[in-house]
Amino acid sequence: MEVKNIKWIYLIILSLVWGSSFILIKKSLIGLTALQVGSFRIIFAGLFLVLVGFNSLRKISSAQWRWVILSGFLGSFFPVYLFAFAETEIDSAIASILNATTPLMTLIFGGLLFNAVFTQNKITGVIIGLLGTAGLIYSGASIDPDQNYLYSFLVVLAAACYAMNVNILKTKMSNISPLGIAAGNFTVLLIPATIVLYFSGFFEAPGITEEIKLSLVYVGILGIIGTGVAMIIFNKLVQISDPVFTSSVTYTIPVVALGWGMLDGETFSIGQLISALVILIGVFIVNRSKNIISKFRKQAI
Repeated sequence: MEVKNIKWIYLIILSLVWGSSFILIKKSLIGLTALQVGSFRIIFAGLFLVLVGFNSLRKISSAQWRWVILSGFLGSFFPVYLFAFAETEIDSAIASILNATTPLMTLIFGGLLFNAVFTQNKITGVIIGLLGTAGLIYSGASIDPDQNYLYSFLVVLAAACYAMNVNILKTKMSNISPLGIAAGNFTVLLIPATIVLYFSGFFEAPGITEEIKLSLVYVGILGIIGTGVAMIIFNKLVQISDPVFTSSVTYTIPVVALGWGMLDGETFSIGQLISALVILIGVFIVNRSKNIISKFRKQAI
């Protein structure tokens, strides 16, 4: 199959898997704290990836490990906890929409740190997308004062981490196998995630209730499928396409997440839907030109 067809298949799979991740986070938080959800997500994903990708770890050189470690923290560790904390205050579908700022952040960091080429269309798209983001946060805070929409900025911060990671994957790690990257990332993250879980108070609980058991099932699916399997596909997609195409998975993630949110009783105002549309228009403009961040200078930083 041609690469251009394969990358679209990968994009659709990631949209379905990651679009469902937000409702799984929400359900996991019923019986677990944000720190526990984040830790268990990494631990489940890490054990799965080490199991299936152990042999690939030996192919990573000592010089490449610094990028694997950095990629692990930026692309998984920090965002996992940021999303868990964000969804303690905002709806899962809103978090998914804010996550759509990832391509905008990818362009910004690509231009500032990785010598990507800016054009007027790209700058316009970024501005429009960021205005939509501000509108979404403002409209949400206005109609639902019971939710603390300052937590929305945690999602934006997570999107910035993803954006940095996409650029690092493309410029520094294209010669490492997708499975090797994912297994290496989570091998490194298993120890800090276990330490965070230990200090989260999980082991001090008097017993494991049915609520906690169900939450562990949700976070297990989230870790193995939504993180472990998805990271392998994502890393492969980065290697066969440009960074902004890869991060454009955020176009369709909100559609899937909105569907789950509505089924779970979440509601949205006209202002929120308009703001979401503005964000996606900004992302569309950013992606309108081909090779948006493909023109990196050789040996960039």
